[in-house]
Amino acid sequence: MGNLHDLLILLALGGLIAGWMKLSRAREIAVVAARHHCELHGLQLLDETVGLRAWRVRRIDGRAHLERGYGFELSVDGDDRATGRLWMLGRQVTGLSLPTTQWQVGGGAREPVAVAPHPPRANGPTALPDNVVPLRPRPPRP
Repeated sequence: MGNLHDLLILLALGGLIAGWMKLSRAREIAVVAARHHCELHGLQLLDETVGLRAWRVRRIDGRAHLERGYGFELSVDGDDRATGRLWMLGRQVTGLSLPTTQWQVGGGAREPVAVAPHPPRANGPTALPDNVVPLRPRPPRP
């Protein structure tokens, strides 16, 4: 009986180690994806890391899959700090959420402005400035 008990403990321990290694590899992929998207949008990935923040069940073609949500912090100019989120299913990035406000520095005061989610196309509608809507400043954090 002792051999069966030891074998079950060994199998459970092996399963935990395999799960941990799988999650660790997925986290490394999430760091690379977050860094890539920050560079793509002209942002800085702070601390060069992501953290597992959530799990959710997602149905694809009638089958339930477990999707992981990673949170990370980013900056526009190095003085501010905002939060982004990255969703992964297996090794594939399925969602990305970046902040929609950027800080514009001018006249000694910083004021947030909304920005278009994508830069205007060369042959598309003009004027990012026509699309900018001023927002109220955030209250200071305690």
